[in-house]
Amino acid sequence: MAPVDRNNPKRADSSDSKYSLMEFMAEFPNDATCLDWLWRTRYAPDGKTTHCPSCEDERTFKRYETTQQRQSWTCTTCGHHIHPTAGTIYHKSSTSLHLWFYAMFLMSSTRCGISAKQLERELGVTYKTAWRMMNLIRNQIMDQDDEAPLEGNVEMDETWIGGKPRMSETRRNAPGTARRIAGGKRAHQRKTTVFGAVERGGRVYATVVPDRTLPTLAEQAKSRVLPSSVVFTDEWHAYGAIGAGYQGHHRIKHAEKVYVEGDVHTQTIEGFWALLKNGITGTYHAVSRKWLQGYLNEYAWRYNHRDDDLAMFRSLLLRSALP
Repeated sequence: MAPVDRNNPKRADSSDSKYSLMEFMAEFPNDATCLDWLWRTRYAPDGKTTHCPSCEDERTFKRYETTQQRQSWTCTTCGHHIHPTAGTIYHKSSTSLHLWFYAMFLMSSTRCGISAKQLERELGVTYKTAWRMMNLIRNQIMDQDDEAPLEGNVEMDETWIGGKPRMSETRRNAPGTARRIAGGKRAHQRKTTVFGAVERGGRVYATVVPDRTLPTLAEQAKSRVLPSSVVFTDEWHAYGAIGAGYQGHHRIKHAEKVYVEGDVHTQTIEGFWALLKNGITGTYHAVSRKWLQGYLNEYAWRYNHRDDDLAMFRSLLLRSALP
């Protein structure tokens, strides 16, 4: 076995990782390096000069030590202050940037997600702080609102997310009828409906919807899938009218226990649902309807960046620097 430098460990060539913990600690060893990265990325690539809104010209900026420990750079000509954290998820946060960056590293380096309780243990912050950090990351820099519509061969499907009803709430009707819960409602009415669409070999989109009726699904399909696409769905009746608006529409009959027929299937989107549901069950155990969209954003973001040449952490970090 070849000798290694224990004081300078390197990521193995065979590793699937594109950015390891040791690389993170070397690049961002403390809060000052994180703040300097944010300043250079947003304003001054050389670390010194940038456009001064007050002078309306390129000026030299310097960071002065203050008793308030302000995270700002000052124009040496007019005294105008620029705060690199302004307009980002770090704005007015008393939490160290180093901890923010490490939280994003953890969220982007795991495939099954990390819970706020585990993040609390990793960072040494309160549970409230850990949950708030993750919520901002999911909903502001992992959001799907800016994503371009899907195209090509696209699979569409809807699913229900939610736990099984408790036995105390469950009763069985006569043999052969659907299971119902207290109040006469079907069990799936206690769950949250989610619509998803995925390009084969490409990106995925997932969002919480109120129901799976034709108007709801048609609105989502129209806004998220280009008309030039060929769509693949199951036999749910709403997709019959939706598919007419696309270049091609193929349906697979799940009710007849048919799941793949040539290239007609919805296995890609089913695979994403499996990844999502197993992650929620194994890591979070349960997710409320109110916050489910954030978790969909997180899983969709990781799925969409799985094949990027740039490490997921770097992509997430660059997006966090956008105002």
